[in-house]
Amino acid sequence: MRLTGRLLRRQVPWAAPLYVGAVQLGAYATARLSGPRRRALLRSHSTNVVNLRAGRWGTLVTSAAFVEEPLPLPYGAALLATLATAEARWGTRRAAGVFAAGHIGASLLVYAGLRGRVRTDPPDASARAVDVGASYGFYATLGALAATVPHRGARAVATAGLLAPVLRPVLRPGRTFTDVGHATALVLGMAMGAGGCLPRRGREGQIGDRLVQ
Repeated sequence: MRLTGRLLRRQVPWAAPLYVGAVQLGAYATARLSGPRRRALLRSHSTNVVNLRAGRWGTLVTSAAFVEEPLPLPYGAALLATLATAEARWGTRRAAGVFAAGHIGASLLVYAGLRGRVRTDPPDASARAVDVGASYGFYATLGALAATVPHRGARAVATAGLLAPVLRPVLRPGRTFTDVGHATALVLGMAMGAGGCLPRRGREGQIGDRLVQ
């Protein structure tokens, strides 16, 4: 009984609501700044070409702590549900690893594609763009969850259902680097899930099944 209670406590996500709440509170605080100060703050934490080419690699981490506007309720709820589900299934460390790998990996790949195509002296709009937020980590986590659905048929439906709407903007003229980043993060997450580095059932759930049996 004592072991079962400990396992149940481990399944309760705490990092996901803490992160989403902190991002939302930070967004409201940032929104109170004057326009120039707010833009300067967001640009200083953006994973854009100017910052990364200048060696400001810390933005790969800090960019996930800022958003341009407070999260709309539907998006905030979807982000919280996705991250909390991943944390409950895989544990805090693995879930955070997927989020970080998707966020950092997609940011670096987008930077690699942009750095030879945009002008930095003087910088054009793409080079100095505000590129902050949780969306890359969100898409990576969503992709990893889809790729670790236990049932093969449901897994195929889930991955196809995610890929179709995310890849559509990338294939159209006028696509943005953010569109490419979302698709990249989703594929990275699916690769992590399909690669066997994440369980298709949470470790605690497997142990709990053994205890019941």
